[in-house]
Amino acid sequence: MAGTIQQIADLAGVSRGTVDRALNNRGRIKPEVAAKIKEIADELGYQSNRGFRNPDKGQLKLKIGIVTHLSKSSFMIQVNKGISQAAGELRERGVEILLRDSVIIDEKAQLQAIEELEALGIDGLAIMPVECDLIRTKINQLTEEKHIPVITFNSDIVGTKRCCFVGLDNRRSGYTAAGLMGMLTGKKGKILIITGYFTNSVNSLRVEGFIEETKRSFPNMELLGVQSSFDEAQEVERIIENTLSMVPDLAGIFVASGGQAGVRQAFEKLNSKRRPYVIIYDLTPRNEKALLEDDVDFLIDQEGYEQGYRPPFLLYDMIVKGGSADREFVYTDINIKTKYNL
Repeated sequence: MAGTIQQIADLAGVSRGTVDRALNNRGRIKPEVAAKIKEIADELGYQSNRGFRNPDKGQLKLKIGIVTHLSKSSFMIQVNKGISQAAGELRERGVEILLRDSVIIDEKAQLQAIEELEALGIDGLAIMPVECDLIRTKINQLTEEKHIPVITFNSDIVGTKRCCFVGLDNRRSGYTAAGLMGMLTGKKGKILIITGYFTNSVNSLRVEGFIEETKRSFPNMELLGVQSSFDEAQEVERIIENTLSMVPDLAGIFVASGGQAGVRQAFEKLNSKRRPYVIIYDLTPRNEKALLEDDVDFLIDQEGYEQGYRPPFLLYDMIVKGGSADREFVYTDINIKTKYNL
């Protein structure tokens, strides 16, 4: 079986875009990197779809739909950059990317977005799914009745026939966060957990992983429960302020979702000499500043750009070459950031 662009990228240790540019002799790539990519492609017996990649000007032969939510969140900046880059590269192959986004997590709004894309005749769908029966049923209808391949990214959904998931291993990232908190606190103390939406599987898996590892490895760390912020900075601020008023010896705060700016706001308002240790997610400009100014201690990044970039290419390969995804879970790296390695 001939190799795929993804296999070449994995073996060469580069992105899919770099592989594409090397094989098509376009863009600036180091000669030694291009040579390595071409050598791997030859070894795998990769065959490009050159006839498909160069449609007549203005003629688009495939349509790939993308559905996202929380479009105004800072995390989505990197995701959208990845989607935009993929759209530009795939347009040269005759592919049109149709994006539908939503500011909130809403199952009915998401269902409407999927149905709009279906009516436009999409050949594949990449989606950040809302965890509910309505979306679950729709995904299964697309895959089983319409034979439209579906990839989930950033968040996953159980009980569906989706082809694969692209994103962070969120439960394992929760384990990671618990391990970091244990190191910071000396394996003891009271810990506050803040999530966003309880309906968001991403947040839930991070929290579950954090709790599991804390109970398993750090029995002297006391969990004060999980509070929902709806990804709002003001709500994160309120939760921290109220908790510290009742628990002045709070040892740590784990924020598994958005609204991280509320951490700084709470500390500024309280103006205390000592603050709890803090672990947050997502490498955004505001969060980088929080790290550099010592408002938080660790940041876990989930490679938002890759999460936006890779699903359209995976769908393209499945549609053009046929078959299924090489693997069910395409995990992005769990990157741990401090102010020293930004």
